[in-house]
Amino acid sequence: MNLKRVTELRQLIHQYNHDYHVLDMPTVSDAVYDSLFKELMTLEASDPKLKLPNSPTERVGGVVLSGFKKVTHTSAMLSLSNAFSTADLRDFDQRIKKLTTHANISYFAELKIDGLAVTLHYEDGQFIKGATRGDGIVGEDITQNLKTIKTIPLTIDETRPLEVRGEVFMSKSVFDALNHERSQAKEALFANPRNAAAGSLRQLDSTIAAKRKLAMYAYSLVNADDLGITTHAASFMHLVGLGFNVNTISATCQTIEEVIQFTQHWEEKRNQLPYDIDGIVIKVNELNERTAIGNTVKSPRWAIAYKFPASEVTTKLEDIIFTIGRTGMVTPNAVLTPVSVAGTTVSRATLHNEDYIMNKDIRIGDDVIIRKAGDIIPEVVAPIENLRTDATQPFKMITTCPKCHHTLVQPLGEVDHYCPNPTCPAKTVATLIHFASRNAMNIDGLGEKIITQLFEAGLLFTIPDIYGLTAQQLLPLERMAEKKVNNLLHAIVESKKQPLDKLLFGLGIRHIGSKVAHTLAKVFQTMDRLSQLTVNELIQVPEIGEKIAISLVDYFADPQNQALIQTLKDFGLNMEMTVQHALTTTSPFTDKTIVLTGALQIPRSEAKQLLETVGAKVTSSISKKTDYLIAGPGAGSKLEKAESLGITVLTEDDLINLLGRVHTT
Repeated sequence: MNLKRVTELRQLIHQYNHDYHVLDMPTVSDAVYDSLFKELMTLEASDPKLKLPNSPTERVGGVVLSGFKKVTHTSAMLSLSNAFSTADLRDFDQRIKKLTTHANISYFAELKIDGLAVTLHYEDGQFIKGATRGDGIVGEDITQNLKTIKTIPLTIDETRPLEVRGEVFMSKSVFDALNHERSQAKEALFANPRNAAAGSLRQLDSTIAAKRKLAMYAYSLVNADDLGITTHAASFMHLVGLGFNVNTISATCQTIEEVIQFTQHWEEKRNQLPYDIDGIVIKVNELNERTAIGNTVKSPRWAIAYKFPASEVTTKLEDIIFTIGRTGMVTPNAVLTPVSVAGTTVSRATLHNEDYIMNKDIRIGDDVIIRKAGDIIPEVVAPIENLRTDATQPFKMITTCPKCHHTLVQPLGEVDHYCPNPTCPAKTVATLIHFASRNAMNIDGLGEKIITQLFEAGLLFTIPDIYGLTAQQLLPLERMAEKKVNNLLHAIVESKKQPLDKLLFGLGIRHIGSKVAHTLAKVFQTMDRLSQLTVNELIQVPEIGEKIAISLVDYFADPQNQALIQTLKDFGLNMEMTVQHALTTTSPFTDKTIVLTGALQIPRSEAKQLLETVGAKVTSSISKKTDYLIAGPGAGSKLEKAESLGITVLTEDDLINLLGRVHTT
């Protein structure tokens, strides 16, 4: 009897949640809802066996974690390239037309919510896992906190595996109420709704997240192709049918001029919305064309984010100081009278380089216009010349390094100045900070302040020095208690397990960003292999250009860098993309493009991983470039298209048999 009632209550509450939070059409009074919810909680408390992981009572939180587990995304959560003008949008349109033969490409335009991107996984109709975007490859498991968001369905009417991506945000009214509450409690205020949303999702206590009243708009059905969906607009409608909350302020545009009209309209109306937006996202609507258009290493070529012109304010430029990066590049920075820009207080802003300052005639003591480029990076736009006085000081570029006093150099044809001193302390500290950073070796506790402290104490000068640190060295230092030291040393040991791409990025090789490092590590697998490559071999990889290839080859040709790599090997750092896949494997699928469809017995993610291990490229759409379609029961439209194109169709048994023919060398 209790089980039947609990099932009935769950169904009712799920429906009432959807009516209220997604449709904004409450169908029962608060008193009725509260009564049903209380009854469900009482029944579940009376018999723990009655409580399921996706019960509506999970919305109130209560799970306290010791930390967030890492989650490797089934497909990369790429960032979008940006457009800042209508000219940029027209250029995007021209690029799309050159990359596809489709005569009538349309675009889907939607508001760019200023929140935090997440991905949700469903199996057998149940929400099983959710994660942050992280670095695009690896995110954090925030399942318990996502369960507290009432616009995320915990159950859906779809038994096939489903991945949905969306943006978690906090409305302006909830943000204002939260900051008022924090002000009354003498707590630090959140700078803006995005920071508040991000901070809420990263609470280890899900009860706190539940109180923050977050919401989510779903914006992507990752495996839409598997469901026979052909357009992004249709995937939106399918998400609505499954109970997801999508932003109805969107448009299917037949031309780029229609897209521009949409962006201009919402640029004017953005302040009337109940949530923050910082632009418009434009995507090619036809899903099958996206595969042909493809991706760069960082972003899809078939989508772009139009960023609204940044908020601009005025303040006083009090001074110009110089920082030295890990490559020795000198960057002038403005010291400003603190001012609020787009929700955050700004006291420093980049001035880029000498040419930028001279061309704009920016002077110390000027009143200047400040904005956030793309609503993120503060920069000085221009001085307000009619407010200038005789007390202002014209800019003069420094000629020596402010840290080591070595004479600066300016390479021929470049606008930037560099400190060429290989032992410059500023370069050393910046190199160490980069190596230990989150997107590189992720050494928790080894941030800028600690690295600077260890450098000044004479304990840290090179990357290998990190792995030679001992408790005896650290404990006598100021603010280095035993627990802090033990945690730091543990984090250093754990960092040795990081995969090859993290190490490669951490080394700070010029032009090798995190996405390029991941591509190189995935393709070539080991540090030894990477160190032996030629420029010609490297540029065979689609995402690797000549500039990157030359930089990598030059790096490994340097005897000092060779010695560094060997020392890190001796300390036990992982030099492979994955230890278990360190060997080179070949199979009938090596260098082949594969599409999976239908109901496979092997979990889709596992089949994809197995195929990628032996060198296959797994995509979601059928095209002329597809080599094999692996089809299970209920294959549908993909099977029909494969047969019409003459593509080889294999069963799951064929897949297993062929995977058995793997040769390891």
